[in-house]
Amino acid sequence: MPVIRKMFKAWLLTALLSFNSFAEAAEVILANLQQHGNQVQLELLVDQSIKYRVFTLDNPFRVVIDMDDVAISPTLKALPPQLDAQHPYLSKIRIAPFTEHTTRVVFDIKSEIKPLVTDMNAGSSQQRLAITIAPAIGNIDPAVANPVLMPSKQLQDVPTVNSDEKPEAAPMANKDSATEAPAANMGAEKTADKPAVVDKPKQAKPGQKVITIAVDAGHGGEDPGARGSKGSHEKNITLAIARKLKQQIDAEDNMQAILIRDGDYFVPLGDRVKKARAAKADLFISIHADSFVNSTAKGSSVFALSERGATSASARYLAKKENAVDLIGGVAIDTRDMDLARTLLDLSQTATIHDSIRMGKAVLGRIAKINTLHSKYVEQAAFAVLKSPDIPSILVETAFISNPEEEARLNDDAYQDKLVNAILSGVKSYIATNPSFAKK
Repeated sequence: MPVIRKMFKAWLLTALLSFNSFAEAAEVILANLQQHGNQVQLELLVDQSIKYRVFTLDNPFRVVIDMDDVAISPTLKALPPQLDAQHPYLSKIRIAPFTEHTTRVVFDIKSEIKPLVTDMNAGSSQQRLAITIAPAIGNIDPAVANPVLMPSKQLQDVPTVNSDEKPEAAPMANKDSATEAPAANMGAEKTADKPAVVDKPKQAKPGQKVITIAVDAGHGGEDPGARGSKGSHEKNITLAIARKLKQQIDAEDNMQAILIRDGDYFVPLGDRVKKARAAKADLFISIHADSFVNSTAKGSSVFALSERGATSASARYLAKKENAVDLIGGVAIDTRDMDLARTLLDLSQTATIHDSIRMGKAVLGRIAKINTLHSKYVEQAAFAVLKSPDIPSILVETAFISNPEEEARLNDDAYQDKLVNAILSGVKSYIATNPSFAKK
């Protein structure tokens, strides 16, 4: 019996230590796989700083990520299905415990590749990694020769070790001597603590109401948004279109526009809504450029808020992707807090959503005259940026930046002008038929 008691105590101690280790384990809160041509970029955001190693193994060729004291969260488990089954270089992603304290992520590769690791600091207590996997030099398709890199503090080469060797830990980012960030973040302004850009308020003419429209350029700063095959960044395209839209709106007698951001800086999603409300905006328009792993996807879309869920799988995917950008800035936005939940249940929110859909239909109808539509109907999804309880709001996906032809159009001044005119024409049509915007 004493022997059994000793064995039980030893087992109990081991179990308690294991439970304590699991309880304190870090968790992957964002796992995003972006595929551009022959290249794949894995972005991981962990809720605390971790020790990790990235290396390659031969026979067969694999890219391995070892993370110490990281739990296999549902977010991490959802990573493998994101891989395109037809990808030319990657065949599979596997995730499993490697040791008691190490979680291993393995990319099975069909041929030799060259991975690059970008170590990023998303906040004082978080770890953000981006691992770009591309064909080795000589096997690279010229059309996608430039690796897709996220804003970084340190870029690391990845060592290759034999299968029976133990990899050494990758060097951690030195926060005191950061290297220059890649082009996606060059010139980005340091702060987003800026009010919405508002010109001197217009004076309403007798019997007329001045309508204020908040124009939101998607992404910005450390969040570049989607990247086109030619190197375009969504944040730059959306800002250019937003500025043109503001200029056209301001030219109208009874309208004025405010810009949620007028520079290359990051604005959390919740703050975008707050800025619009602080400026007493009557309408809210968020400008984006769509992207998808299949470069043939094309067309424009318009979205409005949904209380009960997305109207399609693509709407659900897009909302999840856009809402995750706050994590890039180290901000965890909780759109399910009690105050917001009560607001969403309020009848005024329902009326606002109906108005948003009406405005979206008018805008979508005008855009159809200048570009193919990805969806012929106003889609609905739970976009955090559209959750103002009293401002009709729409999100315009101008075109697919991942489609080379549409990427070129998005960078063309003439197309931007046509797009801006179409959006404004739709908004004016909505205003003309909306009693709430009747003359004073």
